[in-house]
Amino acid sequence: MTSFIETGHDLGLGWRRLALAAWVLPLWLVIAGCALKPQTVTPSLEPAPDARTWPLSPEHARYTLAGVLIGERNFLAPDHQTTSKARSVLNWLAGLIVGEPEYIELGRPVSGLTDDTGRVLVVDASHRAIVVFDMAGQRLLLWRDVDLGERFLSPVAIAADGAGGFLVTDSELGEVFRLASDGTPQGRFGRQILTRPTGIARDDKTGLVYVADTAQHDIKVFDANGALVDVLGGRGNAPGSFNTPTHLLFHGGQLYVVDTLNFRVQIFDRNGDGRLSFGGLGLFIGDLTRPKGVAVGGGNRIYVVESYYDYLLVFDDTGQLLLPIGGTGPDVGKFYLPAGVWTDAENRVYVADMFNGRVVVFKELTGVKGS
Repeated sequence: MTSFIETGHDLGLGWRRLALAAWVLPLWLVIAGCALKPQTVTPSLEPAPDARTWPLSPEHARYTLAGVLIGERNFLAPDHQTTSKARSVLNWLAGLIVGEPEYIELGRPVSGLTDDTGRVLVVDASHRAIVVFDMAGQRLLLWRDVDLGERFLSPVAIAADGAGGFLVTDSELGEVFRLASDGTPQGRFGRQILTRPTGIARDDKTGLVYVADTAQHDIKVFDANGALVDVLGGRGNAPGSFNTPTHLLFHGGQLYVVDTLNFRVQIFDRNGDGRLSFGGLGLFIGDLTRPKGVAVGGGNRIYVVESYYDYLLVFDDTGQLLLPIGGTGPDVGKFYLPAGVWTDAENRVYVADMFNGRVVVFKELTGVKGS
């Protein structure tokens, strides 16, 4: 039987060890904090030499993978986790006391844009915020505020305002919000005019702002001051009418409207006259069962997100299908309920892969006909 004295002796030794640990551990944690501080990098959105391409060989490659944006981890050097024994011990001690670091990651990205400085701004429904990938600053930002003491509830789409700032729709708040280039709220418009604003686009030449009012099945047009100047469409399936329009784009003097439950994309000139309509409900790749995002890239090729079948569809400027990219799945190049698409001046194509929690970035390699 173990005596009380022997047990007391063991307890005393244990307390001395704990006391020593209490003295040493803070020093180790300081060292760990310095030694294990992750190094930041600027994410590259340029294809690697061995990057995957589309379509698959032996067909001529037209697109290549340029990158995947997921959140703060994009700004960490891949080798910031050391494998040395000493550093491993430090990492274990720091993790034991303070836990593993938590990084901000995309939740449900739905749309976005890339600004003139190279920042990638992603509208995220989970964060109820604009998630900003500040490439030059090597940091991730969250813009949540729409006014003093008020935040986004259901942001949907974003457009540049022509003055370095941004316009963001919020379907639940029923307004369009102005943000400065640093995300500071600058005003709002559309209150008691918009019911459920979703897509937004701006004509750089006229300054007019087009907003898809999904609940009212029309496109409301505002001037630069936020005053309503016109209403396009109304519920129906005739040309110029809409059934739950969602995403918008203004490009090359034309307004692109994703007429989601009419299963088509309609294109109008500045006068509101129809220029082209394509798409239809169907079971085949290239049909538009639940079209969402729309963008225009090099050679005026048109990108449409087909969210129901999880494809990025590439059309020429007459609405003829050129190439499908995707299918359902978690692998890069496949999607799970994708929502938005946009392009930049460097021939990149960004896809908001909503339920995979990421933005997949492709690079155009060829002209629209594959030359």
